[in-house]
Amino acid sequence: MVAAVTYTAAAVLGVISAVVLDVAVLRTRVLLGRVFWCSYPIVLAFQLLSNGILTGRGVVLYNPDAILGIRLVYAPIEDLAFGFALIVATLALWVRLRPPAGSPPEPDR
Repeated sequence: MVAAVTYTAAAVLGVISAVVLDVAVLRTRVLLGRVFWCSYPIVLAFQLLSNGILTGRGVVLYNPDAILGIRLVYAPIEDLAFGFALIVATLALWVRLRPPAGSPPEPDR
């Protein structure tokens, strides 16, 4: 029998995975840049807004046994951790996969 993974454990694993992906695997070091930390509060504000609407109105419900119970504007702290992990992983992949500066654009197909 497989033990259930709590939402908290999954969120922590997501954050650790995203940080390792950024800093050690892809070596994009998005997290070490000022641009990320200056723009992340904008993303966080909209995450809190959308999460507040969905959880505040009861559209999305959480099992109290699967979360810590710490909330910020209706959002469980785990949701904020998942959002952080998704943003970091997406930006790290974006930086790694973009063409090098000065390369010619690909022709339309």
